[in-house]
Amino acid sequence: MMRTPLILAALLSSLSAPALAEQGDWLVRLRGIVVAPTEDSSAVLPTFPGASVSVDNAIVPELDFTYFLTNNIGAELILATSPHDISGEGSLSALGEIADTMALPPTLLVQYHFMPDSSVRPYVGAGVNWTIFYSEDAKPSLIDAVGPTSVSLEDSVGWAVQAGVDFDLNERFFLNLDVKYIDMDTTATLNSGGLINTVDVDLNPIVAGVGIGMRF
Repeated sequence: MMRTPLILAALLSSLSAPALAEQGDWLVRLRGIVVAPTEDSSAVLPTFPGASVSVDNAIVPELDFTYFLTNNIGAELILATSPHDISGEGSLSALGEIADTMALPPTLLVQYHFMPDSSVRPYVGAGVNWTIFYSEDAKPSLIDAVGPTSVSLEDSVGWAVQAGVDFDLNERFFLNLDVKYIDMDTTATLNSGGLINTVDVDLNPIVAGVGIGMRF
């Protein structure tokens, strides 16, 4: 009879034990993220000086790995890929969506964790981002307007900043809230049978996410 309270006490103790991270530990997080570009676009030159473009949001999963160099300092690698539709604005607004692309933005951040011994652990980070654009395609609306068109976007290298917090669920798992701002710029080239148009786009997305993490 005495064993039941002891077992319950042990279970409660394991659930309340903090998922503390210390030097040499790994954290793995799986988040659901919203990638929200805060884009600023140039004109589509030389053919459409009165036109620009906008880029839509995306909701995708994100996987990241953090290694603790010290009890307070971690290095995090973030991996995700997101689809984005590109729409015409200004004199091209009647066409609606004119192209789409996939973005692969691996990001490496150095983090400072303020309270590594607490069950609630806020952190900030800063680092570098490299965004690879792939699977670019022209939409039918653009092809109908100007003819067969190929689309390409230049890769981007920029800085990134981050803030987040981990909340312990038990001694191994934790809830994570995270937000990042990524400096991301590209030039899109539209080739319509030899007629070349380009447009510069500062995407600069805000990436907000929530997920579950595990300490190893």
